[in-house]
Order: sequence, then C-alpha cells, then structure tokens
Amino acid sequence: MSQTGDKTEGRKTGKRRQVAALPWRGQGEALRILLVSSRETRRWVIPKGWPMKGRSNPEAAAQEAYEEAGLKGVIAAQPFGEYPYLKRLKNGQARLINVDVFPLEVTAQLEAWPEQGQRTLEWMTPVQAALAVQEPELRDLIARFAGVDLASEHDMPAKAPTPVRVAFQRLRRRVTALWGRYRS
Repeated sequence: MSQTGDKTEGRKTGKRRQVAALPWRGQGEALRILLVSSRETRRWVIPKGWPMKGRSNPEAAAQEAYEEAGLKGVIAAQPFGEYPYLKRLKNGQARLINVDVFPLEVTAQLEAWPEQGQRTLEWMTPVQAALAVQEPELRDLIARFAGVDLASEHDMPAKAPTPVRVAFQRLRRRVTALWGRYRS
C-alpha cells in the first residue's frame, strides 16, 4: 500500500492494512501504555484506523490517537511491529486486517477531542495493557515494546466491558426506563 494511505489500493490486492498508535509515557517502572475501548465491542485496543489520503502512515496513526483519545506527541517514523485482527465490516463480513503499530510518546492529553465520550481511556502498566488486549500478537508487541516478560508477571489487567455485559447493561437501562413509564 502506498505511503499516502489509499485504502482502495489494498482492496485491489485483497490485503487490507490499518495504522495504529501505541501511546506511551514515562520510563522504567513509571512506563505506562494508554488503551482505549472499542466503540462496538468495548474491548481494550490501541487507537487505530485506515490510512489517510495525503498523510503518511505515522501521521495517520497520530491523527487516530488524537481523534480517539485526545493525544498529542512524537510519533515514530517507522512501525515497531504489526498484528492481525478480525474486523467486522459494515456489510457484516469479517476480514483479516494487518495493523502497523507506530509508538507515540505522549506529550499532551487534551481535555476535549472528537470521540470524547464514545470510548473509555485507561493508562496501564505494560503488563496490565498487554494482558488486557484480546489479540495475542498485540499482547506480545506491547510486552516486547516495554521489555517485559509476561510469563513471570502476575498483574491482573483492568476489566474491559465485554459485549455481553454491554448488551445486558443496555437491556437493563431499557427495562428500567419502561418500568418507570409503566409505574407512572
């Protein structure tokens, strides 16, 4: 795919790629990784999206970090690695997508950003972040980036809301609202 990020080129070849930022701050024991919840399934992910026309892949990854989490910082010029995941497309199909991951040293976290309120954000230790994501290759990439050995760590990750829990919470809110109308 071209550096300008024309996703239609990926459609022609059958290979789809996204770009992602791996937001981090601190050093040593103070190193933290920011994860965001996905909008649909509410699972923990890193900010990612499709390449953008007129922007390099690192610039597109930095833009995703701004839109999804209000982050500004210094983005790496080259990807640290990549990971695959299954993306559910608008037509209902699932497609294997490879994601190029660009480390983003966060220098500012804004108070307002485009997708504010649509996602949950959480700064985690590298071990917590690695164990919180579902994709094994992303887990390994985070651990490698932070230089941690997951086999020897016992930290528990923050619990991300599961799709079932999100659906149950929505159903409970609807039932509560309907019950309130019925009782009135």
